[in-house]
Amino acid sequence: MHCQREKFNLDPEITYLNCSYMSPQMKQLEAIGIDVMKRQGKPYTYSINDFFEPVAQLKKAFADLIETETPDRIAIVPSVSYGLANVANNLHLKEGEEILVADEQFPSNIYAWQRVADEAKAKVKIVPPPTAQKDRGKIWNEAILTAITDQTKMVAIGHVHWKDGTLFDLKAIREKTNKHGALLVIDGTQSVGALPFSVKEIYPDALICGGYKWLMGPYSLGVAYYGPYFDNGIPIEENWLNRLNSEDFTGLVDYQPLYRPLANRYSVGEQSNFILTPLLLAAIQQLNTWGVDQIQAYCQQITTAAIAEMRDMDLFIEADNHRSAHLFGVTLNDKINPDLLKNALETAKILVSFRGNAMRIGPNVYNDEADLAKLLDCLKKSIKKG
Repeated sequence: MHCQREKFNLDPEITYLNCSYMSPQMKQLEAIGIDVMKRQGKPYTYSINDFFEPVAQLKKAFADLIETETPDRIAIVPSVSYGLANVANNLHLKEGEEILVADEQFPSNIYAWQRVADEAKAKVKIVPPPTAQKDRGKIWNEAILTAITDQTKMVAIGHVHWKDGTLFDLKAIREKTNKHGALLVIDGTQSVGALPFSVKEIYPDALICGGYKWLMGPYSLGVAYYGPYFDNGIPIEENWLNRLNSEDFTGLVDYQPLYRPLANRYSVGEQSNFILTPLLLAAIQQLNTWGVDQIQAYCQQITTAAIAEMRDMDLFIEADNHRSAHLFGVTLNDKINPDLLKNALETAKILVSFRGNAMRIGPNVYNDEADLAKLLDCLKKSIKKG
């Protein structure tokens, strides 16, 4: 893969290394967006098919991306919190059981579990990382595996940690949860679309993804996979689109007690979203064309040299085999003046995120080695004198 910057409308003077915050949209999505907005002025052009076919295409595209042959296991959600609320609503947690999470997960992957645990007199069990930097990712993964016991009802975790890209061994976690009869629920927002993920390999019980980061889609629309555990569950809302035979507009008042099959019951009302659905569909189709494995390999290619130099500056970055290439944290040491760094970044017009004591870097296909070299130059300019 080569740099795909020409497909984006990024300002040429801006170095955007912050896809973990929000993806820039591709030019093709901007063009589609204009067309669908214009069509809103002519509602009489919408047919019954427009309520269903684009959604079916979106589910198929996402199913291909995560390697599942069952698009009906995909639901359309407005946010990760919505998708996780469907999980919480069907968890059936009992007193004394535990929900296992990694320390400092994104709030949406915590609040739902705190509520249901409080209601059931259960526990949210947090597994912190080791304080030492040596073998940090390895030791953290081992601690998570050790923490899974017969009391574990569910492990709710990301594929990578949203703050620093630490890679969680989902295959090993899945094997351990299977031994103890626990669920595995994954927040894929900071990984799916840039890091290969296969339902056929991991067999998650649920995978929830916001669409506006690595899926390169619009804000306020996401996708979720629900496995067999949820096939007969109760959604958090009741809407007509999720009921059987909803395609028959003439029979909508013949109220239908049955849901459409599998995960369709969990989709949000107004899932047909005539503006956002075509945008997310086009974005995921482009990801499938590129190949997520190629995206991850490209991110590794353009960051390798810069990361080596950062480590030579005694800056901590998780070991390569325990982090992702598309999202990684640079822990700043006391040799770096944070004010000088922020000023250097602002002057160079480089956009990154700061999370805790780490600078979070999120490159993607519109970046190249020169972008990482600019970032490295800012770090060198920030070294304290004397």
